[in-house]
Amino acid sequence: MRLTIPEEEVLSSGHLACPGCGATLAMRLALKALGRDTIVVIPACCWSTIDGVFPNSALGVPVMHIAFEAAAIAASGIKAGLIAKGNTHTQVMAWAGDGGTFDIGIQALSGAAERNDDIIYVCYDNEAYQNTGIQRSSATPYGAWTTTTPRKHPKQEPKKNIADIMSAHRIPYIATATVAYPEDFVRKFKKAREIKGTRFIHVLSPCPPGWKMKEQDTVKVSRIAVKSCVFPLFEIEDGKLKINIKPSKRQDVRDYLKLQGRFSHLKEEDIKRIQQELDKNWQNLLKREEAHEG
Repeated sequence: MRLTIPEEEVLSSGHLACPGCGATLAMRLALKALGRDTIVVIPACCWSTIDGVFPNSALGVPVMHIAFEAAAIAASGIKAGLIAKGNTHTQVMAWAGDGGTFDIGIQALSGAAERNDDIIYVCYDNEAYQNTGIQRSSATPYGAWTTTTPRKHPKQEPKKNIADIMSAHRIPYIATATVAYPEDFVRKFKKAREIKGTRFIHVLSPCPPGWKMKEQDTVKVSRIAVKSCVFPLFEIEDGKLKINIKPSKRQDVRDYLKLQGRFSHLKEEDIKRIQQELDKNWQNLLKREEAHEG
């Protein structure tokens, strides 16, 4: 198998991430794929801190820190300015957490997608407002502990389906990715780099402190998320869905849940409910792919 991950390291040491931070591993791969001719827009999120204290930055590319709700529109504005100067080659990537994407920033993201602005928008999804104290977001899965959904009152609502929301905007490219499959990750970012219009990439980003998991298990948890179909890897290109990895034998969701203390309070009926929902979602995904193939 020929490796496709570029050797050059754009992200440098000296960042301020927690050990095992999935979002930092993801940024490293994203910048390897996109290269140094990239401008990154970061709203309020973990990466506002991870990047380093001004005037220092670990990213190795120009960075604009922006308000919580404004990642997409700031990226659109930068791209418009570049085009006005005759620069059509520099990539502009918004890099936001689930709070700044699923919730606070969804209005700006929807506007950019409706206009089909020429930006790459990445949601690194750690399934809560981790930077401000592990509060629940609409990306937090059913049954999960957060500081605002404690053990006796865990989250009762399902996770918002952001891929379907973005698909409804008819943008040219949508993908899911995880650091457990780096070749797939880099390929998708390279593909996004060559497409014009709004490109949306949803990255699962395990958070050891927020998920109450071992810091060395980030890749393991990400891989089981794919194999159990908690987080399927797929692409939607020009409206057609393609599943990138189909587990030959799906892993039990218990293997995913037991590695994370945020699910340690779940009862058997809760786990069965989660498994049933995953089964339904996976079958729907397979049917959608089959329909597009036909």
